[in-house]
Formats: sequence, structure tokens, C-alpha cells
Amino acid sequence: QVQLVESGGGLVQAGGSLRLSCAASGAQFSINAMGWYRQAPGKQRELVARSTSAGVTTYTDSVKGRFTVSRDNAENTIYLQMNNLKPEDTAVYYCNADVTHWGLRYDSWGQGTQVTVSS
Repeated sequence: QVQLVESGGGLVQAGGSLRLSCAASGAQFSINAMGWYRQAPGKQRELVARSTSAGVTTYTDSVKGRFTVSRDNAENTIYLQMNNLKPEDTAVYYCNADVTHWGLRYDSWGQGTQVTVSS
């Protein structure tokens, strides 16, 4: 199983910034895409940003212009730079990787990291 380890969440005031990191580890795998999802209390998990190995990056409309996703392919790591944070960005953020591992393709998820934005 490919494992994802996240870091970088925390508490920040509105207008502040945070940077999330997620590193994938395991043996004999390739990454097709990596991304970030979030889930706020009482809401469904939603896509925040996603980057494919072909270089296609997508963002949900509510974070466009504020969040930037980047990848270090050599380190199998994805970052999410979050600027101008708003209280509505408060959620648990989950890293996701679409991987091919020993010939099998599946989604791997991180444990989640809490982001809290105070007004």
C-alpha cells in the first residue's frame, strides 16, 4: 500500500497563509495524479485542487487565485500553498494520490490535517 503523510495544518487568522505538504512512500509505484480534498463539519468531502502527472492542474472555484498546488515529482510530494484564508476554508484537508502500484491502480488517502481559520 502506498502511504501518504501530510503536514502543515493549524490555526490561522483570516487573511493568513498556511502551506500543506504530503509525501507518498512505498515500493514500486507511480503517481498518476495527486490532489487535496477537504471536508468541513456536516459537509461532503470536496476536491480543492488536483495535479496530474501530465501537468494538468485544476482548482475548485472557491480557492482560485488564493491556493496554489505544486509538486516535487522526484520526492513524490505535493504542496498546497493557501493564501488569504477565509473562515469558510476551515476543514480537514486530505491528500489523495491516484497511484499504480505493482500493476494495480487505486486511490490512496492521507490521514487528514486540520485547518482552522478564525475570523
